[in-house]
Amino acid sequence: MADSGRARPADPDAADCRTGSPLTVKKRAQNSPGLRPRYQSSAPGHCLKKVTLTKPTFCHSCSDFIWGLIGFLCEVCNFMCHEKCLKTLRSVCSCMTPSLVQVPVAHCFGPAGQKKRFCCVCRKQTEGSTALRCEVCELHVHADCAAFSCADCRSCHLDGTLEQDTFHHHWREGNLASAARCEVCRRSCGSSDVMAGMRCEWCGITSHAACYLSVPPECTLGRLRSMLLHPACVRLDSRNFSKMHCYRISESCSQDLDNSDEIDASAAVSKDGQPAAPESGKQFLKVFDGDDAVKRGFYRLVSIIRATRNEEVVEAALRAFYLPDEPQDFELHEIGGVQRLHSDDILNRNGGPDNRGSLKDGGEAWQLRAKPRDSEVIKVYPGWPRSGAPFVSATASKDSTAASVLAEVFSQLNRTGEDASCFSLQEVCMSSKQVQRQTLTPQEKILDKLQEIRKVSLRNMNQTRFYIVENGNREVRVSLLIGGLPPLLSKEEYVQLIQEHLTIKSHLVTISHVYASQGALALQILCFSEAERIYMLAKDTTVNNKTLASLVIPEILTNRLGLDVCPLLVFVNPKSGGLKGRELLYSFRKLLNPHQVFDISNGGPLAGLHTFREVPRFRVLVCGGDGTVGWVLGVLEAVRHKLVCREPPIGIVPLGTGNDLSRVLRWGAGYSGEDPHHILVSVDEADEVLMDRWTILLDAQDMSEDSKDNGFLEPPKIVQMNNYFGLGIDAELSLDFHQAREDDPDKFTSRFHNKGVYVKVGLQKMSYSRSLHKELQLQVDTQNVPLPNIEGLIFLNIPSWGSGADLWGSEVDGRHGKPRIDDGLVEVVGVTGVVHMGQVQSGMRSGIRIAQGNYIRLTVSKPIPVQVDGEPWIQPPGHIIISAAGPKVRMLRKSKQKQKKSSASVKDGRSESPSTRDGGHRPT
Repeated sequence: MADSGRARPADPDAADCRTGSPLTVKKRAQNSPGLRPRYQSSAPGHCLKKVTLTKPTFCHSCSDFIWGLIGFLCEVCNFMCHEKCLKTLRSVCSCMTPSLVQVPVAHCFGPAGQKKRFCCVCRKQTEGSTALRCEVCELHVHADCAAFSCADCRSCHLDGTLEQDTFHHHWREGNLASAARCEVCRRSCGSSDVMAGMRCEWCGITSHAACYLSVPPECTLGRLRSMLLHPACVRLDSRNFSKMHCYRISESCSQDLDNSDEIDASAAVSKDGQPAAPESGKQFLKVFDGDDAVKRGFYRLVSIIRATRNEEVVEAALRAFYLPDEPQDFELHEIGGVQRLHSDDILNRNGGPDNRGSLKDGGEAWQLRAKPRDSEVIKVYPGWPRSGAPFVSATASKDSTAASVLAEVFSQLNRTGEDASCFSLQEVCMSSKQVQRQTLTPQEKILDKLQEIRKVSLRNMNQTRFYIVENGNREVRVSLLIGGLPPLLSKEEYVQLIQEHLTIKSHLVTISHVYASQGALALQILCFSEAERIYMLAKDTTVNNKTLASLVIPEILTNRLGLDVCPLLVFVNPKSGGLKGRELLYSFRKLLNPHQVFDISNGGPLAGLHTFREVPRFRVLVCGGDGTVGWVLGVLEAVRHKLVCREPPIGIVPLGTGNDLSRVLRWGAGYSGEDPHHILVSVDEADEVLMDRWTILLDAQDMSEDSKDNGFLEPPKIVQMNNYFGLGIDAELSLDFHQAREDDPDKFTSRFHNKGVYVKVGLQKMSYSRSLHKELQLQVDTQNVPLPNIEGLIFLNIPSWGSGADLWGSEVDGRHGKPRIDDGLVEVVGVTGVVHMGQVQSGMRSGIRIAQGNYIRLTVSKPIPVQVDGEPWIQPPGHIIISAAGPKVRMLRKSKQKQKKSSASVKDGRSESPSTRDGGHRPT
């Protein structure tokens, strides 16, 4: 069973085996290893000891309950297992994670939310606001553990540096659903009580940690492969850009992590007072892992017995920093003094001879340093695809240079015929936040370089690799999309604008695409530093009092797309549906390639459509309300002439209030927490249908001074209608709701509250009387149509209005045909007031049928409230013309057939998404 809060080690002596950092409110301490025996396992890195269990405990290897009183606990990462599992153990310790990285890719950390997850570093349950999660993969960590994770995120694109010849599974341990089944033995492998089991983050298959190596290494991408953008089909030169920039993720969510290492340690201690009182005979040591940690005050507290050999103290300090090295290669130096603990020394002092480091002032401060070495074996990774071992071991002595190491490696690789001078040795630091690369000069001494890295930070040394890379200037192409410019300018005017505000270098930057209707353009840049400068400068530049938007755009290699692949372009409005939009954005990034998932509030629909402009066939999924769907359709109409696939079919995840279009297309009345994986399967199985769109021409000829004095706004001249167009009482209710939401937008985060506000403003209009038929003249298909005594006039394109009401009605009428979304006709309906509208909403009545037609002309004699698809304004007197808007649009209608429980969903597909990992489909 899981304990509340973070799971605690079962043995009292191990209660503090996860150490604290300046971020922890209460400092936890690392126990001295003492003289207890260690137990060997088949998985590297673990420091296992036999412990007595004092509470119900589950095995992290097989996820079964541990019967009896004996378990085996890793003193580094808190791994717990049966004695019988020691022989088949495959889960490596957290300190060895950097050695498993295939292609170093940094994480994109953001706040983790409140769901129960387990930290991938210390294996304990995450809790509260200090927990972090990667926005691209299934990595969950405590904020103070993030520094000890490495760059092992999913590789979602080619960046021209390190590539693989085959596409392998990307395994992540833990945080599986309780119902997950092992791909190999078909037994349960998930657990909600401990961190157990393995899962491929591309195809979604799950397995026991002891079984996953038996799974064929090549990944087939699972059930969603036909709509997933394969990483080998995406190119992005991203050397100077963080992963947050590459995936267009809001940078605000990563600020806590960026500042986590900068917190002053003394302030953290004083905030909580003194560290927890140690057990009798124990004392605390503050340990720093390098000069950089000393400067920033980033230390770990280590609890030791007062009479302890130095080697045991060093071993405890290494474990505190998740370092797998041997203690005899390190020593402790007292900070602020010259004292050094040697391997034969015994620490048997009450804070030192002069009591300088007594517990009253927070403990002693020591720096962990590596001893100088005469020679060392280093691992060198070829930068090209190869079979067999991923690295070559080379011996570096005091005289070894980068050139001599390269020569030795080429000799072992049987490539002696090649000119080693055409290659260089590259240092790669695999920090979880950013992968940093530095090319070594041929004369650079390797041992000096290693010592320099260790002196700065031992953690960095554990996360550093050396790669062989080919010399030569690789072609660089960075694409940026600049938005927020004035619309409808010529290309020459846009060139002048960006030259004036961004001072671009014309020999390095070219304008590849201009989207004048959207006030945006795409830049092709041939230099990393110039691309980074323009990107950052544009974010701080204002044109006509509007801040520019700047986005990094990947290149889709369409020649590599499979013939059966139809990628899905996903737009998510995170502001819709309360927090559900944010969670869907997070889930779809994990289920698909994050390069095909776009936050529509960051750059609008154009960023996604521009990215997919050369894809010959793709589908679109819009997660938002009817207004968001209309936004996407409007931009698609404006830029379709620049797309190879000019009519991509569009599906919907309803996150708005009314969701009328979603209802008609069977996507439901609103998103209620359905598993995102099931949504994607439904999109894949959906049927394509056609839908009419209409252009509304608004000609406000008689804009009077009285209208201006009353605050009436000049309406847009041309708008597009997808659902309905209303005048009178219907639009007035929508206008009142819109104004209430503008006054206090934070309150309008739930569908239930929004409908409550609609009811409230409707009750206030009960006595409303306008006699709309006296203010309007209606002409349908060149025929004048008399209007009955009504208070509202509504033009319908779809058979759903006002959150699902059937305004036209289902009665058979010889004068009119049955409405369809692709019949090329608009239905004209009237309502007599708020009471009539309420009766329609409740299903007691329908509206007053007036006409059907494909060309509507209205003459308005007085200012009147109008609304198009929920967007209201005051329309001044004049003419209104409704006509067909070009070709019909392709939409996706959810299939009536039950989703097929094919073997693909079990064998090579995901059984569920990351957002429903707690067992059962609960709302996000």
